[in-house]
Amino acid sequence: MIIYNDDEIAAARRSNQVVARILDELAGMIKPGLRTRELDAYAEARTRELGAVPAFKGYRGYPATLCVSVNEEIIHGIPSNRALREGDIVGVDFGVVLDGFYGDAARTFAVGDVSPLARRLVETAERAFAKGFAEVRDGARLSDLSHAVQATVEAEGFSVIRQFVGHGVGRALHEDPQIPNFGASGRGPRLRPGLILAVEPMIAAGGWEVEILDDGWTAVTADRSLSAHFEHTIALTASGPEILSRTAPPGPSGMWMAKENRNAQG
Repeated sequence: MIIYNDDEIAAARRSNQVVARILDELAGMIKPGLRTRELDAYAEARTRELGAVPAFKGYRGYPATLCVSVNEEIIHGIPSNRALREGDIVGVDFGVVLDGFYGDAARTFAVGDVSPLARRLVETAERAFAKGFAEVRDGARLSDLSHAVQATVEAEGFSVIRQFVGHGVGRALHEDPQIPNFGASGRGPRLRPGLILAVEPMIAAGGWEVEILDDGWTAVTADRSLSAHFEHTIALTASGPEILSRTAPPGPSGMWMAKENRNAQG
């Protein structure tokens, strides 16, 4: 595990604030009829306008700025001419590089009116992140976070995807440690201040088994059940855990800290 100092965490915060700002803007664009490539084009243009570089484009040959995953697509959906339809849910995963540090976050959005099942799935993915985040503290075990995510998801009758995991992030897009969204508590390395982690529940309304489509990237649920993805980059600082990739609220600190986040999440 890589331990970053305060200046490095500040650099990671700036990168993640670009991600947060653009995801907020993309949220306002999502509507029936929008083509997923339009989201991608906007995100790339805005990334460069804000002085950053798309993190995903060209990474291991990936062809786009965003991963846009619709309905049964879990992650790594490639933007295309596909038009969003009323009732879809769409996961948007996005990363940038700014001054040598990576930002990474994902949200799943409802397209117009969605089914009660779809809405509950999306809400559960976000709540699972919040429960995992609540376990992040100095001295905690990494699997405490994983167990909290799994328990939250399975209490709703959903499943956690097991083939893909969260990860460390900082000077590289993917660093140690890997962060599964399942497992018993009390295991794995102890968390320490200076860690920067991308925590990302990926969940399904049906089973957790995965298939990869012929494009070599798009991961879908094997049973074609709906899937939702929610991710933030967080840092464990001397003052506690902080969400770096959430839009900073007004105030003297401009930071989302653990207490503020728990209030916001309820």
